[in-house]
Amino acid sequence: MLRVGLTGGIAAGKSVVGEMFVALGAHLVQADKIAHSLMEPGQSVYDEIVRHFGRDILNPDQSINRSRLAEAAFGQATASSNNSSRIDELNRIVHPAVIRQQDEWMDAVGLENPQAVAIVEAALILEAGAASHFDRLIVVTCDPEQRAARFAARQKIDLESARKEVARRMAAQLPDSEKVKAAHYTIDNSGPLEATHQQVEQLWGNLHTVLAAPTGESVL
Repeated sequence: MLRVGLTGGIAAGKSVVGEMFVALGAHLVQADKIAHSLMEPGQSVYDEIVRHFGRDILNPDQSINRSRLAEAAFGQATASSNNSSRIDELNRIVHPAVIRQQDEWMDAVGLENPQAVAIVEAALILEAGAASHFDRLIVVTCDPEQRAARFAARQKIDLESARKEVARRMAAQLPDSEKVKAAHYTIDNSGPLEATHQQVEQLWGNLHTVLAAPTGESVL
């Protein structure tokens, strides 16, 4: 089995690329969905988050309001403000639990199909120190203005607000240039979807070449 990490900055198009891989036959799990499940009432991660960030982040039904949690962690601020200690605090609670579940999921996929390509889509693979859990790492990039426009459409906010929010969140992540250096492959999602799909299809072939290589042989 081949363990693949799919990462990239906010609104780069990771989910779109992930769906393209699934259509070709890959297995995929999204770290964000794992995190959502771990933040449900009754989970130990939920208890830790509430203990560290207070009950003001809760909805009336006691579920975590993710917008309030993001505001508590990232602060109200601009990209230049420093609220990294609160972000780090949240990451120390969530990341280890998410990584454990990712590993368990990949193990289960491998038991079911030793020839599978198992992809974990996660924004913070490198920041969480989880790159070593994967055989190959793919980074999705896009033009900064496209990133803001996509985020604006997704959140239904104006473009200027989207630019500020994207800048704020990107400030808490490694820049694309550093992610690209650490990756085995890069997909540029700046152009039309057809161009992205062509890159995904080519990369899918490369992944199967790696999968077919004898154990211990390095194939890039």
